[in-house]
Amino acid sequence: QVQLVESGGGLVQAGGSLRLSCTASGSTFNRYAMGWFRQAPGKKREFVAAIPWIGGSTYYADSVKGRFTISRDNAKKTLYLQMNSLKPEDTAVYYCAAASRWAPVATTAYDYWGQGTQVTVSS
Repeated sequence: QVQLVESGGGLVQAGGSLRLSCTASGSTFNRYAMGWFRQAPGKKREFVAAIPWIGGSTYYADSVKGRFTISRDNAKKTLYLQMNSLKPEDTAVYYCAAASRWAPVATTAYDYWGQGTQVTVSS
């Protein structure tokens, strides 16, 4: 069992930056691949970025590639998403999720989800 809690969301102007954090508890964090997803009002939840069990190769949605960076600190049981050059279309609730298998884009591959943190980018 894994519990996930996101933090770091907020209101930022276009072009600005935010860093999201996701803290895990309850099980062995480094046994899970981790991902970030987001959901804007009236839209489906979409994949943002993913990182495998012990770091290494990361995977990004085309819409955030070059602007967002996913990373993890297994000692701190924490996942991060550094978001730079933010755009109004990045406005959404951001969720972190943990997966026991590597299928980064599919929401169905993830076993545990956090409650989400709101990111709002003003133009």
